[in-house]
Amino acid sequence: MTTVMIVDDELFIVELYRDILQLRGYKVVATAFDGEEAVRKYAASPEKPDVIIMDHRMPVMNGVEATKEIIRSKPAQKIIFVSADVLIEKDARDAGAAEFLPKPFRMDDLIEKMRNVSAS
Repeated sequence: MTTVMIVDDELFIVELYRDILQLRGYKVVATAFDGEEAVRKYAASPEKPDVIIMDHRMPVMNGVEATKEIIRSKPAQKIIFVSADVLIEKDARDAGAAEFLPKPFRMDDLIEKMRNVSAS
């Protein structure tokens, strides 16, 4: 079973992603509400998630900075970056994101990205 960490500053979004992913057979092992919390939880976790879904605009530390920190500690970590700001895609990919998903999107699009990174 593919394990997932969800990082977004909106509780409703975290819960929506979690519910949809669990219905599709994924196991959500961690959530965080800003980039700094994500980096801290990631570092403290003995078992790293297979995939991280990372939002961009968050308080304390944004998604690009959090992605850089996580990739620095584990270069092979698979991160799906989500943002309404399509101009941030290059920065997200340069930081190490495997996939970019522009908001708004359909949940089927997220599941397709999950399949893509899980298979790679």
